[in-house]
Amino acid sequence: RELLELSTIYGLRLFEQTGLDNVGVGGEQQRVEMYEHVIRGVEGMRVLGHVQSFDYKYFNKAVAESKIQRKHPIYLQEFLDVKKNAKGQLKVPITGPYTLVDWSFSGHYSGRRTSLSLKKQKQEAKREFLLDFVEQVIRPEIRDLVDAGAEWIQIDEPAITTHPEPADMDLFVEGWNETVRGFNCKFSDHTCYPSEIGYKVLAQYAPKLDKCTHLALEFANRDGTSLGVDAKHREGYQDLEYFIQNGYEGEFGIGVVHVHDFSGHVPPGSGKEAGRNILESPELVRDRLLYAAKVVGDPAKIWANPDCGLRTRTWDVTLAKLISTVKGAELAREASR
Repeated sequence: RELLELSTIYGLRLFEQTGLDNVGVGGEQQRVEMYEHVIRGVEGMRVLGHVQSFDYKYFNKAVAESKIQRKHPIYLQEFLDVKKNAKGQLKVPITGPYTLVDWSFSGHYSGRRTSLSLKKQKQEAKREFLLDFVEQVIRPEIRDLVDAGAEWIQIDEPAITTHPEPADMDLFVEGWNETVRGFNCKFSDHTCYPSEIGYKVLAQYAPKLDKCTHLALEFANRDGTSLGVDAKHREGYQDLEYFIQNGYEGEFGIGVVHVHDFSGHVPPGSGKEAGRNILESPELVRDRLLYAAKVVGDPAKIWANPDCGLRTRTWDVTLAKLISTVKGAELAREASR
């Protein structure tokens, strides 16, 4: 327990050193992995074995063997440690119910309605499984966090844009709205690495997400590395326009630094390569933010963040990327005055 708190303090101080406006929960030092960390705290789930997520990262996939319920608080102690030691603003990321269900085998929830077609059986099983996750696990977690003083909770749903069919999108919205019902805090969604049409579809449903005032999205991964603030140079950020066209009025967390292995050309002024990493320059971050602000039409709605979690990178690379993010945001503010 003491070691976990010390590692959290280490992450917090590192993040604070970069000048970040919001330090999250200090790098999620007390978590194993976004899926497995939750599953370990859920009764009725049995771990089957490792599957690869990306790069060299793996997680233990599980199956529901009985009706699920929360064994114990999952995120609360981490938040209490962070709250006690942090000097800046906090945002608590939690894994969303749709992703937890999509990355699991439904087991217990399957085959309970044999009169339906196989497709409808699967969809009904997924819905029942998801709503149980919402009521038995996620809402109790949020209640504990809000009661402890959490003011901003980010719900991570990377799985949703891998299934952009209407039935799944409707299920995602239903699960989200039931999750946030009755809570008085800021909620945001983080969805990254979508299918080719993933963000286009998500943009159609984002306005239906109750209390979702902020979307954290991944763009740097697909963007070019040349400097510039026009569409030609910022091709990776084109999908942002879909959200404006569909009437989403909230804030945007813009992914401005890459979090996976990189191989490609880095022009002068845009940063440098360091092993399997690109270390983006503040000027490249600036141009990505300025282009996003131009698309959205309001610089005040633009936040700078990594594409996703930086757990795939070493501490020194993480520090360099976050410093560039902060400096790039400062340059963008100056250019917008």
